[in-house]
Amino acid sequence: MALTLNQLLFIILTFAAVVAVVFLVMLLAQLRRAAAEAEKTLAETRKLVENLNELDKVVKEKMDDMGQIMDASKKTLLNLSEASLFLTTRILSPASRYWPLIYPLFMFFLKRFRFRKRKEKKNG
Repeated sequence: MALTLNQLLFIILTFAAVVAVVFLVMLLAQLRRAAAEAEKTLAETRKLVENLNELDKVVKEKMDDMGQIMDASKKTLLNLSEASLFLTTRILSPASRYWPLIYPLFMFFLKRFRFRKRKEKKNG
C-alpha cells in the first residue's frame, strides 16, 4: 500500500505539530519552575531589604551617638589644651629657672627611695 502525497504531508504536519506541542509543554513547565524560583527569590529579597532598612536605622542611631561623642571629645581636647597652655605658661616657664637645683635633688631622693625598696624587699 503506497502513501499518497496528502497522507505523507499529513504525517509530516502531525509530527511537526507533536514536536511543537511537546516543545511548548516543556517550555511552559520550565517557565513555571522559573516563576516559582523567582517568587522565592523575591520573598528572600524582601526579607533582605527589611533587614537592610533595620540596619540603616541602627547605623543612623550609632552615627548620631558618634556625633555626640565627637562633640564631647572636642570639648575635652579644648579644655585639655587650655590646661596645658596654663601649665606651660604660668607654672613651668617660671619654674624652669629652678630646674638645675630641683632635678639633682629629685634624682637623689628617688635613688634613696629605690634603694630602701630593694632593701625592704630583700629583707622581707
